[in-house]
Amino acid sequence: MSEVRVLIVDDQALVREGIATILDAQPGVTVVGQAADGAAGVAEARRLDPDVVCMDVQMPDMDGLEATRLIVADPTVRAGVLILTTFQREDYLLAALRAGAAGFLLKNARPAQLAEAVRSVAAGDALLAPEMTRAVLERAVLGTAPPAQPAAAAPGRPREVASLTERELEVLDLMAQGLSNDEIAAQLFLGRATIKTHVSNVLAKLGLRDRVQAVVFAHEHGLVRR
Repeated sequence: MSEVRVLIVDDQALVREGIATILDAQPGVTVVGQAADGAAGVAEARRLDPDVVCMDVQMPDMDGLEATRLIVADPTVRAGVLILTTFQREDYLLAALRAGAAGFLLKNARPAQLAEAVRSVAAGDALLAPEMTRAVLERAVLGTAPPAQPAAAAPGRPREVASLTERELEVLDLMAQGLSNDEIAAQLFLGRATIKTHVSNVLAKLGLRDRVQAVVFAHEHGLVRR
């Protein structure tokens, strides 16, 4: 992809301008539009055809959750949605991921992290910031953080889980802990291409769309080994 086209949706003008300034300074990234609420964001996503929508969660009129759902469900919009949040509402965040957001990032992330996240989403790779994955998902999915059960002992697992190999379960576990493919490869002493294949197999066998759904699935069904 020669150029990543980005739409910024946030109700705070200063935040929008700040994100736009950061992204426009990155090579190969262009901010093509801005919107101040979810409804305008959906309309601009349809009109501008961006590769990535940087979406705030809490906004007036239509929030980022509903806007994400509409953007992802619209077959005419190819953009991936990157949630930018301060995590004041973890329930909103998880709901946005379930609605199809490709990832999330803290608003105080470093400019390089933001640029990397935008490029990852544009490339079709779901992104979960490792430093926040566990805390957010444990509070939102589990409510508390009880000791995790080993995958083999987790009760009530969907039948699709039985089709996963031990290695695929291991990869799913590490994904759910927020590790990237490169980090998983290093930990398991495998090549990146091999990990990518395992990730693809996990998604296919579980009938999941992307890495984000896999993380939510793993936490919801007790498949995270800590």
